[in-house]
Amino acid sequence: MAKNTRVSQPANRFAEDEITSFRCSDGVERKIHIWGPAKPKGVFLAVHGGLAHAGDWVTPALHFKKKGWATVSFDMHGHTGQVRVDIPSFKIFLDDLGLFLAWVKARYPKKPIVFLTHSMGALITAHFVLQRLPQGDPAVKGYIMSSPYFGNAVKVPKILVALSKPMAALLPKMKVPAPALTGHLTHDAEITARHYADEKDLYRATESSLRFGNALLKAHAELAATIHKWNQPLFMIVAGDDQLADVKVAEASAHKIRADLLRYDFYPENYHENFNEVNRAKIFKDIETWLKAKLKLR
Repeated sequence: MAKNTRVSQPANRFAEDEITSFRCSDGVERKIHIWGPAKPKGVFLAVHGGLAHAGDWVTPALHFKKKGWATVSFDMHGHTGQVRVDIPSFKIFLDDLGLFLAWVKARYPKKPIVFLTHSMGALITAHFVLQRLPQGDPAVKGYIMSSPYFGNAVKVPKILVALSKPMAALLPKMKVPAPALTGHLTHDAEITARHYADEKDLYRATESSLRFGNALLKAHAELAATIHKWNQPLFMIVAGDDQLADVKVAEASAHKIRADLLRYDFYPENYHENFNEVNRAKIFKDIETWLKAKLKLR
């Protein structure tokens, strides 16, 4: 079997109700994973994190399916069976997300859309909103960000940071040295086992290219200078024992957002993946409360 070929598995490995596809900005068809009732009352447009995949949304998706909500997500560029994630530029994430939003609006006309994002997905969404939707979108009612990857918690020697840009230009696909943190994403042993199985079967990547890593560093710096312009309802959920996303950067970013737009919840003992954590029932309940109280969505 080829090294970068996913193991053949049932079509709904992650309990999806449907899997379809759409054409991305590079002309490639990528999978869309769909959970939810036939006639949902609203739609979560879910944007997954780095090295992950759309199937990772299975846990919150199945919960909110019972509440009448659909969850839709797609496998982003560089996250479709590669051991090492590589992208031509950060811009491709924004281009593809714009096409996906259009697809969701066409698939679910007149249904309220809420972005459900995690980690790098939150970083991508923040840039997308600030750059592509500065005045908002009538169909999109609000945004949820779990462990926003607005800064890197993994300590990288300053010399490597300084050399990241020229090295990415010379050796774009070279592996970024990084610790293995799969065991520190959630305290839920069953979900951790699933993550390891996903790595084995190439649903989940384990490495980053220099070009990908440098694009994220640049995105961090650019967002720090623009996050104060955020003007949409936002529910930010931050994990205190996060070993991937910098908690202090997330907190500093939250302070730059208008208080009337922001709900900020902090879970000091959580690892990175709040929606997969052992206390996720409370988090999901709080999301339901926020949808009703803040967004008037029932």
